Amino acid sequence: MTGAVLFGGIATTVDAQEPSMQPLPAAVESATDIEADPLNIVLEEGASLEIGRRWAEAIRHYEKAFRDFPNSRQVYQRLIICRLHADVNRRYRDRSFVDSVHQMTAAQALDLYSEILANLETHYVEQVDWSRVFLHGTAALEIALTENRYLGDVLPSANMEAVHQFQQTIHRRISNRPTDGRHDLRASVATVAELARNEIGLNPTAVVLEYVSGAVSTLDPYTRLLSGDQLDDMFSNIEGNFVGLGVELRPSTDALEILSVIPNGPAEEAGLKAGDRIVRVEQADTRTGKPEIAADLLRGPENTFVSISVESVDGLQNDHRIARRRVEVPCVENAHICDPINGVGYLRLTNFQKTTPRDVERAIWDLQQQGMRSLVMDLRGNPGGLLSAAVDIADRFLSQGRIVTTRGRNSRENFDYVAHRTKTLSFPLAVLIDGDSASASEIFAGAMSDSDRGVIVGQRSYGKGSVQGIFRMQAAKFGLCLTTAKFYSPSGTAISQRGVFPDLVVDSNYIAARPNDNGEIVSDLDDLVLQEAIGHLANQKQLISQRTR
Repeated sequence: MTGAVLFGGIATTVDAQEPSMQPLPAAVESATDIEADPLNIVLEEGASLEIGRRWAEAIRHYEKAFRDFPNSRQVYQRLIICRLHADVNRRYRDRSFVDSVHQMTAAQALDLYSEILANLETHYVEQVDWSRVFLHGTAALEIALTENRYLGDVLPSANMEAVHQFQQTIHRRISNRPTDGRHDLRASVATVAELARNEIGLNPTAVVLEYVSGAVSTLDPYTRLLSGDQLDDMFSNIEGNFVGLGVELRPSTDALEILSVIPNGPAEEAGLKAGDRIVRVEQADTRTGKPEIAADLLRGPENTFVSISVESVDGLQNDHRIARRRVEVPCVENAHICDPINGVGYLRLTNFQKTTPRDVERAIWDLQQQGMRSLVMDLRGNPGGLLSAAVDIADRFLSQGRIVTTRGRNSRENFDYVAHRTKTLSFPLAVLIDGDSASASEIFAGAMSDSDRGVIVGQRSYGKGSVQGIFRMQAAKFGLCLTTAKFYSPSGTAISQRGVFPDLVVDSNYIAARPNDNGEIVSDLDDLVLQEAIGHLANQKQLISQRTR
């Protein structure tokens, strides 16, 4: 296990608690067998997305539905099934995962499964239900056997009638297997792997890894298996560097939109700008295929080249051949004086990584030299990062009191983080948040809100109130991003599925110095959330000035 504690991305919104589970129906068609009830419209819309195999859209649909109907077992089951479909396709686009499938022996895969289960037993935030873990692993295998990407890799010459028969009956055939503990699960998975090899010629390693993935990915939205490449990327993100082109992307329906270009990176040197759209990567055209497939092709070893086509805001298209390089990722963006008259400074914090406390301190110092007397810290769209970085930055603004509390099933995960610095920043502060501000962002915003240290402006935050630990596996080059605790604001409020509420509610989709939906860069004046914060700080300055006269 590493010492790093990470807050993951914000792809899903279901909490670790869920309704009691029944065996998951694996076939997509079962989504259309819906009873008439108040959820009928929601489930019918979801069924349409599933039949079209539009898994990413279906996941977003069911995530929203589960927030609206948190006690619906039907919605939860459909969400889990869609995640399993999306996960198997994602894994089999990952070269390091596919290499593991073909290089690992069945015994090595079973050792990995045992190691994963041991970590769940020791470190997971809640008591593990082994029968559910086995059930979800079986569902993952059933679903994988319906996906062409999986079959094309591990069963290219399959007898599809035999595969379908196996897929339809495997759950019933193993329903009486013991599931009292992780050793029972290993033995049962070994049995399934042997049956799959004998009956349909399936590589046992490919079977076991589906059980590994299904067990992990369905515990909660943030626990997940990490392939070798993903594990490397995870630690690169923690360190604040990665190999790539140096762009932040947002997939749209027909392109990869560039949100920002990292200074001094390969993309900037090639002339790419925020607002540009990548419409081709190698042979993958985003206008006729899936943008996420093109995004995967951007990855590659350091000092290799990738061919792309880029469409600028004015519609002109240019081809580029750009070298992938190691890029230092700045977490502070667009620091400047946004209101010179009142001395209001602004900085946007994109994530919380190892360098974040140092980078924030340097940016604040530079702004103070320019005459800053109050600060707007923009956490909109910030998905989180290191717990330690969030605590360290909050400590710079708080002279005393609790910052955040974590609580887990394992007592070693229980901590009370308290402000302890003697010299803190005392100028007025406004914190901007939105529905994509998550995890570490919510720790900072929650601490500022509960301590009355700053005004919170924007929209309610995402509501991810859990802590993940990163574990390196010994059996193979895999990692486990595992939920180990939940966190609470200084007042004791649980952040999970609740979020942080703003003091000043402002509805706006635009962030200053970033492209809007039309690819145009938004100015400070067009950013309504920022303008509300500037106005509040300016009024606060005038009130302070009147009191001191």
